[in-house]
Amino acid sequence: MVKAFGYRSNGGPEVQEFLDVDMPTPMPGELLVEVRAAGVNPVDWKIRSGMFGNASEGDLPAVLGSEVSGVVRGVGKDVDGFAENDEIFGSVAPGSGAFAEYTLVTAGAAARKPPQVSFNDAATLPVAAATAYDGVTQLGLKQGQTLLVNGIGGGVGVAAAQIARDLGMNVIGTGSEDKRTMVETLGATLIPSGDGVADRIRQILPDGVDAILDLAGGDALRAVAELVSDKTKLISAGDFSVDELGGHVIERDRTSRVLEIVAGLVADGKLDPHVEDVRPLDEAADAVAAVEIGHARGKVVVEVS
Repeated sequence: MVKAFGYRSNGGPEVQEFLDVDMPTPMPGELLVEVRAAGVNPVDWKIRSGMFGNASEGDLPAVLGSEVSGVVRGVGKDVDGFAENDEIFGSVAPGSGAFAEYTLVTAGAAARKPPQVSFNDAATLPVAAATAYDGVTQLGLKQGQTLLVNGIGGGVGVAAAQIARDLGMNVIGTGSEDKRTMVETLGATLIPSGDGVADRIRQILPDGVDAILDLAGGDALRAVAELVSDKTKLISAGDFSVDELGGHVIERDRTSRVLEIVAGLVADGKLDPHVEDVRPLDEAADAVAAVEIGHARGKVVVEVS
């Protein structure tokens, strides 16, 4: 049996528990991975809560976690480019979870881990860094233009700020005051979030910004949306109401190509995932809570082995 952390029904943190699950078998296009580390993301607790729809009886119990790094221990049919003992990172296969001793990874959404990149850093790339890369590059800004990262203090925001900075953009970001020091180390300017945030931004940028990458959603998105006049330059990581504001949701690539690019940026010292909190699997509940409550700076990782 494999030790894992997940849930047997949708709900709040109280439904989370440790599970004993069968050793998974890779299907065609999948890799069996001995997990070294798993990134923690807001999407994890949102899926558990039922925000995207309640899980069907056949999908329970479910294991939490969507991004992972580890060592290949089995290769399914129709998989090219991977072999046993390869060190890889990627997104878990449908029906699988990352907070486990072993999991399944979709080969098409995986890449080899560069030796210079730690397992903990690699585990944060498939969701956070890849989303940031997709968003920043889709905006198509030129050097010298200004990008507002709405909710800059989390894993996606930290990566987006660095990617945009290295492409020559000016970066400002909204977030809580306690994240100022970290944000400034990214070469970005922090604007405290909350009531009056748009006015505070206009004090330093009277004409608004050239683009907005929204990672906060909800009222925080609506508070800043009018700061960009070209609504094709308004994109959100997950709030579909951005369509009503004239923008759109980030179009995710989800392929090995992007993973190889962001891993290369880490290997070259151009991207620091800012893994600020590493918890053992036994403390997975605390790791999820840090992200769900919103107190986490940078990325939170569950270290499995």
